[in-house]
Amino acid sequence: MKRNVILATTLAATLGIAACDGFKEALTAHVDVVARAGTQELSVTRLADLLGNAKVPLRKDVANAVADIWVSYQLLGYAGAHDDTLRSEKLADEAMWSAVAQEKSKAFYERVSKEWGKVDSAGLPAKYAAGEMYAARHILLMSPREGMSAKSRDSVRKELEKIRKTVTAANFADVAKAKSQDGSKANGGALGVFAPGAMVPEFEAAVKALKPGEVSGIVETQFGFHLIKRQSYDEVAQEFAAAYGQIATQNAESLYMAAMEKGAGVEVKSGASKTVKEVAQDVDAHRDNSSTLVTWKGGKLTAARLVQWMAAMPPQARIREQLAQAPDTAIPYFLKQIARNELVLRAADSVKALPDTAALGNIRNAFYGQVAGAMSELKVSPFFLKDSAKTVAERERLAAARIDAYFDLLLSEKAPFVNVPEPISSALRSKYEARVVAAGIERALERATKIRQVADSTRAAQTPPSAVPLPGGAPAPAAPAPKPAEPAKKP
Repeated sequence: MKRNVILATTLAATLGIAACDGFKEALTAHVDVVARAGTQELSVTRLADLLGNAKVPLRKDVANAVADIWVSYQLLGYAGAHDDTLRSEKLADEAMWSAVAQEKSKAFYERVSKEWGKVDSAGLPAKYAAGEMYAARHILLMSPREGMSAKSRDSVRKELEKIRKTVTAANFADVAKAKSQDGSKANGGALGVFAPGAMVPEFEAAVKALKPGEVSGIVETQFGFHLIKRQSYDEVAQEFAAAYGQIATQNAESLYMAAMEKGAGVEVKSGASKTVKEVAQDVDAHRDNSSTLVTWKGGKLTAARLVQWMAAMPPQARIREQLAQAPDTAIPYFLKQIARNELVLRAADSVKALPDTAALGNIRNAFYGQVAGAMSELKVSPFFLKDSAKTVAERERLAAARIDAYFDLLLSEKAPFVNVPEPISSALRSKYEARVVAAGIERALERATKIRQVADSTRAAQTPPSAVPLPGGAPAPAAPAPKPAEPAKKP
């Protein structure tokens, strides 16, 4: 799991202190160390003991994740010891870049989309009559094709035939309220405005065959039997105008983005799909990967930048799993979507489209709140540490000890997991020294495997033999009969 190593130039710019130029080289060569965070080191021996005695799978990705979590926790403790709650607008904006970008793109769209949704209202009746969009009411008697006999379905149809004799365009809504059997019943069977292709084929064909204001005969679909009224334009004028304006906006946006992409000369590089799948398999190993995936005039998308975009996506999207399983032909489309996002952000910067002040304040406060919450849960906030230790050095030791004690409990499943969100993790690593050493991970896994094997062998040796015969084998030896009790001695 690679993280940005903070070298002398970066530290001088951000912290105003000197850094050891040989830090990276020395730490990499020191294979007894798995990770370093601030002034603390995670040794190969300690990580091996933690993994070997835990119930986690002994895999490289798991070991990397454990080391990464340890780094985040220790950096939080280190920051707390130095009375640093990361309360910096610049740091918060950089850490919460995806949320800031969202607000920035929103401000940009408000500028360029002012004319997108405008339509000529005088031409809307003709567009409705031409079927560019539809609006309908229906009366449905449920009669699913699956699980219902032909005789039962026929009886439902006959019932709807009786209803049809009483229905007119004028009373359709009232009859729907009384007789229909689906969720639109309360609205008089109204289904709203919908675009071609939104309904099942039989239903859409029936609507298309009607003139506005007409009522159909009986229409059968997979749901049952319907009577359909195609509503007149006057009934749905406002709803149609709003829906048509939304469609017009979407079409204009698509054309705008396509033109932006074409003008920028967006090109997905050969072999990008393979790299994306590798990133999805092991995100942390590609945090510093400068491989180019997509290029455009004046810019490019690297594997490291893709990692940032993936981290910004909601967990429920399960983007890593989706990318790992996606066909190679689908990956370029995904990359072009990310490239479009980058182009929008570049365009927003070019016109100085800034986030709303209130929204930006909320984003920053969310970051500060997450930092405070994580520090508090781990008991390494400046308040907790100052209460028990006087000097910075003492607070560093206290914070590290608390993290180590909690980490033992966490890996033994005796303490709940404290999440350090990605923005906080990123901010900590941008400000303080931190690194995970691949060679140390490998050594820790080797030792952990041996520890796990010894523990498994010990448990197997201590398990009493079963008295139940095993299939196809000799019965297990019976336990020896207890010795008869000696007769009590007479006094």
